[in-house]
Amino acid sequence: MPSVLDLAPVVPVVVLDDIADAVPLARALVAGGLPAIEVTLRTPAALDAIRAIADEVPDAVVGAGTVISADGVNATVAAGARFLVSPGWTERLLDAMEASGVPFLPGVSTTSEVVALLERGVSEMKFFPAEAAGGAPYLKSLAGPLPQARFCPTGGISLGSAPSYLALRNVGCVGGTWMLPADAIGAKDWARVERLAAGAAALRGRVQPKSTSTKSATGR
Repeated sequence: MPSVLDLAPVVPVVVLDDIADAVPLARALVAGGLPAIEVTLRTPAALDAIRAIADEVPDAVVGAGTVISADGVNATVAAGARFLVSPGWTERLLDAMEASGVPFLPGVSTTSEVVALLERGVSEMKFFPAEAAGGAPYLKSLAGPLPQARFCPTGGISLGSAPSYLALRNVGCVGGTWMLPADAIGAKDWARVERLAAGAAALRGRVQPKSTSTKSATGR
């Protein structure tokens, strides 16, 4: 599988309360051009949602977000998660993610955390909470001294602010929720979700080419 950072310009960050919404929502996102779907472990329905998407939406690359324990790693991989995302990391959590056999994006918000992960051989990370932690200017400042690190910034990013991140050479994709409005999900308006997903997928063509590239090393 290609790096998670290279599957699409945006990874939808999904919070599901109703398992019945999982499959139609995933199909709408994939149809709109966003195959990588992060289902967060914030609700009781999350594991069943991951399992349903993995079983019934073959074109989706479903992952688990808000993974904060070794038990969470094991449960989500058993449910069919094909990548893992955490808001932060500890040595114990990192060991579990490395042992899982699937790509992972541990969360960072400081330079020291980035350096510590690079020491462990991990070069692809989630930058969280992106806007609160310094936004695109912060990530741009990291590209010089730490060019080997690549990021998926998540947290407070909108359709309007996403291009400023995607233009950075150390950003592969962004995480966002704007294509998942609560009223659309509540109304089961999957056509609207698909349209919003298509707009997010089109962001790749709206940013300027990056001046340099960094070698992908998903989760390793």
